[in-house]
Amino acid sequence: MADNSNKPFKGPMRPNDRKANRRGAARLAAVQALYQMDIAGAGINDVLAEFESHWLGTEVEGEQYLPAEAAFFRDIVSGVVRDQTRIDPVLDTALERGWPLQRIEAILRAVLRAGAYELERRKDIPARVVVSEYVDIAHAFVERDETGMVNAVLEQLARQYRADEMGPK
Repeated sequence: MADNSNKPFKGPMRPNDRKANRRGAARLAAVQALYQMDIAGAGINDVLAEFESHWLGTEVEGEQYLPAEAAFFRDIVSGVVRDQTRIDPVLDTALERGWPLQRIEAILRAVLRAGAYELERRKDIPARVVVSEYVDIAHAFVERDETGMVNAVLEQLARQYRADEMGPK
């Protein structure tokens, strides 16, 4: 895993960052917040406050981080926490037999939970965009084989939650 796993997406600032870029930064920050909550046992209010005041769109250690859509960030983190008891069994079913969600790396759990939440609850965002974004996030932290697993699981959930949008396999 990359040594910057506790830092949101960084990159050059542009005066008119597109909404998609702000949402991508929010997704990455949400995954990192969920990871931090999972590993450190931090509470949601503390993590939301920390990320919003110290990470989203600020300069940290001399590097400028892309601004994230704060409301979107909050929606993902809050939604995953609120719906986790429903999300985790769905992910367990989607994962290969013998690999329950609790046996995979914490960062991958965070990626899968956030992706599952968006696929189920954020119908305003195309399923293929959700899958692609979370595969890209996973790629920042894990090897290619693991990103393939993320893609397969999220595509399976996309077909489950949005069969009309995804079409035939």
